[in-house]
Amino acid sequence: MLQKLNDLLDTRTAERFDPTTVWLHWITVALVVALWVIGQTGDLVPRGPLRTAMWSTHVVLGLLTAFVLVTRVAWRAHFGRVLPPADTGTLYIVAKLTHYALYVLLGLVIIAGIVDASYCGVNVFGVWSVLQFGSGDAATRHSINEWHGMAANLLRVVAAVHALAALGHHYVWRDRLLDRMRP
Repeated sequence: MLQKLNDLLDTRTAERFDPTTVWLHWITVALVVALWVIGQTGDLVPRGPLRTAMWSTHVVLGLLTAFVLVTRVAWRAHFGRVLPPADTGTLYIVAKLTHYALYVLLGLVIIAGIVDASYCGVNVFGVWSVLQFGSGDAATRHSINEWHGMAANLLRVVAAVHALAALGHHYVWRDRLLDRMRP
């Protein structure tokens, strides 16, 4: 009986992503949530040091997210554990497309954010200024900011569908899919 329990535990461990992949996933989730919340609430704060600190935090977390995304892609391509697909057929294709969409959208949000911050040369915590490449024209800045926001909102929608699908696997189909991403 003890051998059967050990075999079961070994099987579950083998069906998990490696710890680095799992941590990079959940760090990305936390960063995206924090960035989206700051992005939605930053302009609600009255002008002054608190608003400046919020947007500085947004820029720093955005750059950290860029680093985490590059690290995730490199790790997955070279070192991460590859697991068998959880689904087959159409669901496999949908899952694959969703994952690619998440990576592409996150990359687009980061690029648009860097362009947005660079267009006017944002000052970060009064310590460092993002290199300015634009004239600071309000209409152009607004347009860049709109693209950044639309990409972020689309990312949020796709991430919500991704999360709902994972919860469906776990609670409806009870296939323990979420266990793959448990730290």
